Amino acid sequence: MKAPFPAFSRLLTLIFLISYTIAAVVKHDFNISWVTAQPDGFSRPTIGINGQWPIPQITANVGDRLIINVVNGLGNETTSLHFHGLYMNGATHMDGPVSATQCAIPPGGSFVYDFNIDQPGTYWYHSHDSGQYPDGLRGALIINDPDSPYKDQYDEELVLTLSDWYHDQMPGLLARFISHANPTGAEPVPDAALMNETQNLDIKVQPGKTYMFRIINMGAFAAQYLWFEGHTMRIVEVDGIYTEAAEADMIYLSAAQRYSVLVTTKDDVSSNFAIVGSMDEDLFDVVPANLNPNVTGWLVYSDSAPRPTPAFVEKFDPFDDFTLVPYDKLPLFADPDYSVQLDVKMDNLGDGANYAWFNNITYVRPKVNTLYTALTSGNLATNPAVYGEHVNPFILEKDQTVEIVLNNMDPGKHPFHLHGHAFQTVVRSQEEAGIYVRNETFPEFPMRRDVVTVRPNGNI
Repeated sequence: MKAPFPAFSRLLTLIFLISYTIAAVVKHDFNISWVTAQPDGFSRPTIGINGQWPIPQITANVGDRLIINVVNGLGNETTSLHFHGLYMNGATHMDGPVSATQCAIPPGGSFVYDFNIDQPGTYWYHSHDSGQYPDGLRGALIINDPDSPYKDQYDEELVLTLSDWYHDQMPGLLARFISHANPTGAEPVPDAALMNETQNLDIKVQPGKTYMFRIINMGAFAAQYLWFEGHTMRIVEVDGIYTEAAEADMIYLSAAQRYSVLVTTKDDVSSNFAIVGSMDEDLFDVVPANLNPNVTGWLVYSDSAPRPTPAFVEKFDPFDDFTLVPYDKLPLFADPDYSVQLDVKMDNLGDGANYAWFNNITYVRPKVNTLYTALTSGNLATNPAVYGEHVNPFILEKDQTVEIVLNNMDPGKHPFHLHGHAFQTVVRSQEEAGIYVRNETFPEFPMRRDVVTVRPNGNI
C-alpha cells in the first residue's frame, strides 16, 4: 500500500535533516581556577578558566545547544556561571545566580549547564556568586544569526570588551565596602580601565571595509563612554535586540550593557586612529589623584604609522539610547495587568553599614534558593510569604503584561538588569525629576534592552 502523501513525507524528512544538520551541540569543559595576571602592569591573583586568562569567548549559533561542564578548582571560593541576557525559557535552573536559581558550586564540585539557544545577539557570561566576577570570571558570549538583517552590510565582525579593574580581590573589597567603617556606602573606585582585558590594544583594519564591533561592558561598577576618533558608528543592536540603524559619535555603556555598531574604515592608510574608553567619574565619590580613567586602543591601518594620543574631549555627549527604534517595530504593549513600583535608596542598618534597598527592604540570601522553593511548595508557591520577606517577592501570572516603575531616591546613576527579559523602556526621566507621576507620552515603538540606567533622583 502506498503512502498517501509520499512527496510530502519526503519533504518533512528533508526539513528535519536540514534542521538537524544546522543546529549543533557546542560543548566546553571549564576548570575554573586561579591564575596570575597583570593587564595593567600590576600582578595579582585572577580567576581563569583552564589555566588561562582572559577566559575563552563562547560562540554559538541560534538554535544550538550549549553544554558547559564546570569544575570549581578555586579551592577557597564557591562559584557559578550566569549567561547574561539569555532568556532561559524552559531552563531557568541554568541561569546561574546563586540563591535565586541554583546553589553555589563548592570548591572541588562540578555543575553542568545545558540549554538551547533561541535568540541572537551580543551577550556575556560571568560568575554570579558573591560579587566574584570582577576578579576575572567574565567573558564574551556571542550568538550568531544567519538571518540577521545586517548580515550583508559588513565585512568582518570583532568583539570589543570594556571593563574596570581592581588590584585588590573582591572578598576584601566587599568586606570594606559593606562595613560600619564606610557608612556613606562609597563604592570602591577601580584602579584601571581595560579594553579586551588589556591596555594599548591594536585592532588591525583594512581600508574601505565595514566592521561590526560587538561592544560589551563587563565592568563591575564603572560605566564607560566610548568613541572611535575620526569614525562614525552606526548602532544596529543593543542587548540582543536589533535596532534601526542610528548614527553615533559616542556611546555610553553602563555595566553589563552591550552594543553592536558598524564602523566603515577610510581609504587612506597613512594614519591610525584612537579608540577611547573613558570611565564615568560621576559614579565615583572620590576620584584618586593617580587614577587614569581612560583606556586607549587603536584602529591600526599601518604598523609603521604612529599610535596617536587621543584628543582632549571638552564634554561627553553620548548618543541617547532611549531614542532607538527596534528593527522589528514591536509596538507598545497593551495596558499592564500588573504594576510593580520599586523605590530605590541606599541606607544604613543597625550594624552601621550601608546597603541598597527596594521598598525599604534590603536583600538577604534565602537558605533555600528561590527557584527550588517555587518548585517544591505546591499550592503555596503563589504565596509570597514562602519565599521570605527579604527576597522581596512579587507573584505574577503567566503571560501577564507587567509594568515596573523604578524611582531612584539616590543621587547616583544606577544600571538595572532584569533576568530573562528584554523590556520596553517607555519612560526615562531627567536627573532630579523625582518619582514617576504618570504624565508621560509613551513611544509608539519603545526601545528594548535588558539593562537600563536610571538617572540621579530620577525614574524609569
